[in-house]
Amino acid sequence: MSWRSLAKRFRSFLDCYSPACRYNNGIYIRAGSSQAGVDRMSAVVVLRENFAADRQGRTFSDVLNDPAQPLDEVLAFFSDGDRQRRMEESEVHHDRAALAGVIREFEAHPSIDAYFAAVHPVETKRLRQAVGVIVRMIMEQRGWQKTGRKGSMGVRAPAAEGQPLHNTGGLAFWFVRAERYELAEGMPFASVSQRCKRMADTSKAKPSKRS
Repeated sequence: MSWRSLAKRFRSFLDCYSPACRYNNGIYIRAGSSQAGVDRMSAVVVLRENFAADRQGRTFSDVLNDPAQPLDEVLAFFSDGDRQRRMEESEVHHDRAALAGVIREFEAHPSIDAYFAAVHPVETKRLRQAVGVIVRMIMEQRGWQKTGRKGSMGVRAPAAEGQPLHNTGGLAFWFVRAERYELAEGMPFASVSQRCKRMADTSKAKPSKRS
């Protein structure tokens, strides 16, 4: 890691203790850049203690206490305002899971990719589940809620002895599916299926020209 990256990380850490950073339900929410006019454009910073205090996060003591798990890198990755914006845009503009907006960059992270490629499937599954918890914590703080549905991220390759579980197609290499989210106040755009239903309902309501 370059000295510039280290300096940026240190500044981000200090920002969490500045007046520009507010504390909400155990999670630091750091003010974004000058273009951030609303709270949703601020960065939700999830620390280890926030994750451990979460209703789901507290069930991942194995991930928290395993020094081999790249949890700190995962938390640092998702505690970024630009990436959180892309997660929201994935749901709003592309009708895909929030995680889909950053998954390729996330899986390309050297230490994270190396972990998924080298560790036992049970342990990598736990880290994938922990990622889902972190995404949920962030999305909820930004005004989103789970839909109860999951979106496809990739097509799993048949299990092979001596090889880690991975995909053969789709958007992600290590992740198969991810939670879908919707804005608590309602989505700004209708999905294709919703528009089709609306069109069908409108057509049924119109009187026939032959009548």
